Amino acid sequence: MRTSSPLHAVTWSLWAIAAAAVVQLAPSPLYVSLVIAVAFVVVAAHRIDSTLARAFPVLLGLGVAFAVLRVVLTALTTHEPGGGAPDTWFTLPQFTLPRILGGFTVGGSIEGVVVLSAASQAYAVVGVMAAFGAFNAVASHHELLQATPRAFHEPGLIVTVALAFVPSTMQAVTSAREADRARTGGLVVRRGRLLRTAVPIVESGLERAMALAESMDARGFARHTPGPRDRVAGWLGFASMLALGGAFLALIGRASGWAVAAGLAGLAGLAAAVVVASRASGPTRYRPRRLTRTDLLVMAAVVAAPVGLSLLRAAGHDSLTWWPSPIRFPEFSVWPALCIALLAVPAVLPPDPGAGQSLDTSTTSTALETAPETAGQAP
Repeated sequence: MRTSSPLHAVTWSLWAIAAAAVVQLAPSPLYVSLVIAVAFVVVAAHRIDSTLARAFPVLLGLGVAFAVLRVVLTALTTHEPGGGAPDTWFTLPQFTLPRILGGFTVGGSIEGVVVLSAASQAYAVVGVMAAFGAFNAVASHHELLQATPRAFHEPGLIVTVALAFVPSTMQAVTSAREADRARTGGLVVRRGRLLRTAVPIVESGLERAMALAESMDARGFARHTPGPRDRVAGWLGFASMLALGGAFLALIGRASGWAVAAGLAGLAGLAAAVVVASRASGPTRYRPRRLTRTDLLVMAAVVAAPVGLSLLRAAGHDSLTWWPSPIRFPEFSVWPALCIALLAVPAVLPPDPGAGQSLDTSTTSTALETAPETAGQAP
């Protein structure tokens, strides 16, 4: 169940979180482009042979489509107060929506500051999607599920099945198109092609969902009755949520001492709840992969990237953010670039020739491989 990468799935998840944090700390388009470039390099170095890995460009394309849609909607609905901004590019016909739909104006002047600012923010979203798309392309979700505490095995299995939505849909689309071309002798008949493709995709998706539900129900998934430790863990979690909520309210009221105390109490309670719930859980983990010294070194390197950017941001470094008023090219500095370069440390490691290929992450196979370990006793 190991990937061809020498790194653990937990290490890759920490890398993805660090890359997303870097995008948030340095949302300048130049630095976001560096993060996307690092994601491509990491995928090229440690890409595994699975459907999720092949979905990386699709996820990135979805991010670009969302960014374009966001820019268009923002440009059509956001305007400078008073109108007549000096950086107006052109003017479109405008109309005002009814009050029940918001009552805002659509159209009018298209202003450069609004368009470029929306494009910069949307590009940061593309950077975050590139980070987690690269994680899907290089990490084994089965291995990540094995590494989670036993208290999170059932939610982890559900998340793993949910992550298989994109690759399973891609596979269904490919199969439907191949079957359609086979019926026409290789000719592409465009008339009615959407209907001929959509119906088999929906049908196959429902069949996989029913097979998955039947297999998990036969294994008694999530049917164990809660015991005393489960109740204790539930009350600990509830009290921890109240403590964290109180910490948030204390921060609003500027009572920093009470906020720190309530926050620490809430985090300690959550940790205790996880430990108690894990000990109360019946399922056991079967040969989970252990973290190696290489994993620890890579973790330290990738965590240093957002930490370094946080220090630069606290020192008032001007190049981390970009505002298009006045319109100018984003500034570049070598220190943020060096921090972002730490994310490329995993690409330096050679692939592990002794590791086996990971399984294809599909909905049915994930459940069949994982449900026997997480199901518990059936009644």
